[in-house]
Amino acid sequence: MVGNGMDRRSFLRKTSGALAAAAAAPAIVPASALGREGRPAPSERIVVGCIGVGDRGGQVMSEFLREADCQVVAVCDVKSNVLEQKQKLVNEHYRNQDCQAYKDFRELVARNDIDAVLVATCDHWHVLASLAAARSGKDVYMEKPMGLSIQQDQTMRQAVRDHKRIFQFGTQQRSDPNFRFACELARNGRIGKLQSISVWAPGSSQGGSTEPAPVPGWLDYEMWLGPAPFKPYTAGRESNALWWFISDYAIGFIAGWGIHPIDVAYWGAPEKFAEGPWTIEGTGTFPTAGVCDTAMNWDVKIGLAGGVVVNFTGAPAKKEWKERYGVDNGHGTAFEGADAWVHVDRAGITAHPKELLKATWSGSDVQLTQSPGHVRNFLEGVRDRKPAISPVEDAVQGDFLCQLSDIAIRTGRKLTWDPKTEKFLNDDAANQRLSRPMRAPWRL
Repeated sequence: MVGNGMDRRSFLRKTSGALAAAAAAPAIVPASALGREGRPAPSERIVVGCIGVGDRGGQVMSEFLREADCQVVAVCDVKSNVLEQKQKLVNEHYRNQDCQAYKDFRELVARNDIDAVLVATCDHWHVLASLAAARSGKDVYMEKPMGLSIQQDQTMRQAVRDHKRIFQFGTQQRSDPNFRFACELARNGRIGKLQSISVWAPGSSQGGSTEPAPVPGWLDYEMWLGPAPFKPYTAGRESNALWWFISDYAIGFIAGWGIHPIDVAYWGAPEKFAEGPWTIEGTGTFPTAGVCDTAMNWDVKIGLAGGVVVNFTGAPAKKEWKERYGVDNGHGTAFEGADAWVHVDRAGITAHPKELLKATWSGSDVQLTQSPGHVRNFLEGVRDRKPAISPVEDAVQGDFLCQLSDIAIRTGRKLTWDPKTEKFLNDDAANQRLSRPMRAPWRL
């Protein structure tokens, strides 16, 4: 269990008093709590806790609030202003005062009445919070990307397996029919023999003051840092404009955004990634000043078995891609076959020849899951105990591709990856980058 001087039992003792006090207070029970007004009775609802309810976390939490068969009963955040706002939002939505607020996620996951947890913290907390939830018997919806190292990803995968948890990764493009259809075209050979996959995503930003500054009163900076190395607070360090691009807390948009189109690349050709070994090489452009230090842009080539090549870059798309596919919306995934191609992004899907977009499937074809929505798909998985559309195995493989790309551009040399052993071949220095230390007392 993740530790910081308190175990699960002590947290249960701590929270039981608060829960008892809440139970003793008089309350008006709304009709919806009794199962009327079109809502299932409480015994039939999936009880959800949300860890990290800032910008993105708040957006996903709102999706849970729209689902009638679940109820958000707890929110957690290290920013007191955000925590108060989101607790109020939940209570107003349900017209009660049942939502409890926590600054420490371990108190939330210690609750036995919670079935599932949303984790939408800063990236460096994703795995630790999700591990605590899975080991406490909760199903997990984890915002992307996954971990800050290959080891973190592997540990998360093992915990989900060991505790038989339902896991949903926040790669919501899998719940979009255009992305599903593009992958079905590739997997069913409708573009001919697969030759290459082109992938691009927005690049990282640079800047940020390096001068120490007072910690805002609403921020628990020690808890925000958690497993990350201690660094003096600097203005805006905790904001989305900066932390995403600081390597102590993330690996930049090579994963933070890149996981979306690279996940689609994997979804469209999983068998190619299962074979090995792969080769990975590339270059990156890094900031030269400011607090941000992740790759602002990158150009990575991943050679798969059978001669398939994955070209992964930061936006804008290469000139030849823009000319060939006729679009550049700052991101995209294109499957090139011997006979045809298909490109997909959040603006739509294109193909050559265009008749490909009218393809239909027979019983012998690969037909991927049709998701009614990413949160909805997760809740159905929790209810029916069936895998979600972005399961942990696929999440790990997609995250690996981002992690390995970052390692390749930082080492500056061609690497060879064995997907069976999940290690680099004949490169001890590169293998040392598969894990990273955590600040005591935090640990996997």
